[in-house]
Formats: sequence, structure tokens, C-alpha cells
Amino acid sequence: MRNKPLLGVLAMVACLLWGAAVNAGDKPAAVYGSGAQKFSLATGSPGELGLLKVLAETFAKANNTQMAWYKAGSGKSLKLLKDKKVDMIMVHAPAAEKQAVQDGWATKRTLLGSNEFFLVGPANDPAKIAAAKDVPEAFRRIAKAKAKFFSRGDNSGTHKKELSIWKKAGIQPQGPWYVVTKDFMTATLKRADKEKGYFMVDSSTWVAEKKKVPNLKILFKGDKMLVNTYHALVQPPGATPGAATAAKFIDFVASPQGQKIIKDYGKKRFGAGLYNDAAYAKQYDH
Repeated sequence: MRNKPLLGVLAMVACLLWGAAVNAGDKPAAVYGSGAQKFSLATGSPGELGLLKVLAETFAKANNTQMAWYKAGSGKSLKLLKDKKVDMIMVHAPAAEKQAVQDGWATKRTLLGSNEFFLVGPANDPAKIAAAKDVPEAFRRIAKAKAKFFSRGDNSGTHKKELSIWKKAGIQPQGPWYVVTKDFMTATLKRADKEKGYFMVDSSTWVAEKKKVPNLKILFKGDKMLVNTYHALVQPPGATPGAATAAKFIDFVASPQGQKIIKDYGKKRFGAGLYNDAAYAKQYDH
């Protein structure tokens, strides 16, 4: 009991030190584990939905580690890695990931798992996207109807995917109906629910949050373009102090133990898994 204040101070100091490493005033969203081997990781929904916590704490018990998690979409995560502000990232932006490896500032690109995107919207479906034959047609229907559509607009993996679909649809979205939030997945989903608009949400977030967004329902899913593969990338050896530990964490997440955690995560709480494992994701990997 006497050590609790000291532990709290040490945890605060760790957060401040990690925060300074990323950006002045930018602190970790969380720190998992209390071991001597420290490393940092940037990612979005795996951290936001709790999967990262389970993976990190399981790894910490066997490896004497501490992980600082920075909450960032794929675009920002990639920039943090490039600028040597974090040791590793978990992202879903395949083209940018491959370019990072080719350019030499990221290594060990490893498939971890997948989820998919759903197009959700109000039950009356004003743009009639449920009748679309593919996702580009669904987007064209939304634009033609000028039905309210929410975009994260934050260069995240979700935003990159959304933009690629608009391009495939032959549309440059603009106007009052196209609402850019500059916010994360869950916050944007809740805003779409409040204002009864369309949104492209990942399946993991939908499973976790669907009871909190009663004005929305899944209106379109199943297009292969909507499958979302996650990869880990790490600093080149020696580039940052925690790179070696981060590389070991990637090996753990890709191991049978780590993959079982990914596959099973969410089943007890939500009645369905939030992510697919790498074995499933491999068929969509590119």
C-alpha cells in the first residue's frame, strides 16, 4: 500500500517521457505493463477497442515490458514511425506500408489480421444504397441523392480507403452533404447516428458500438474492396531504443498465442469476434 503513491509518480514520469519522445504535449493514451523493456506503438481501433491492451499485457507478463500506446490513425502512425517517434505501428494502409518498407524507414511488415468495412446509415436509406451492386455504386447513389455522408478526413486508413472508393466511383465528393469530422472512428460513428447520415465504419467498431447508435443499421457490406487487412511495421534495427523489443512483440502477435487472442477477442462480451486472424486475412492480403 505504501508503494502506491511512488508507483503513480513513476507511471506519470513514464508517460511524460514517452510523450516528449512523440511530440511536446502529446502523451500516450495508455501504458501497458511495468517491466524494464520499454517500447512504443501507434495504432487506432485495436487500441481504442481494447485488443491492444490484452495483447500488450499478455506479452508484458512473459517479457518484462512496458508499452506506450499512441492513439493515431494509419496516416499519422506512419508519420510517427518515419519520424522515429515510435518504435512500431499497426496500420491498414497497404500501399503506404509497402512504400515505407521500400524507402527503408520501416521493416518487418507482418500480416496480423483483418476486419471489414460496413456502410451504415438511417433505416429508411434515402440514397437506396442497399440495392447497389458494388460499393462504388453505393457511393454514387449517396452523391446523387446528396444524402449526408460523414468522412473522417484525417488521412487514416479508413479515410484512405474511402477516398479510393470515391475515385473508383468517379466522384470528387464536396458540398454540404459531405461532412468531414477530423475525428476517430467511434466519435464519427456516433455523430452519424445523431445526425442520421451515412458512414463507412469498420466491423470491429460496429460490433462493439452498435447498441449505442440506434438510428443506424448496416445497409451495404460484402464487397472485397471493403476488406481491411492490418499489418505491423517496426523501425529498422537500432533506429530507436525500443525497436528490438517491438520486433519481439510483432513475433508474439503473429504467433499462435497472439493469433488466438485476436480471433477470440470480443466473443464473450459482444457475442462475436471483433477481428479475423491472419490465416483468414491472408486471402485478401495484397
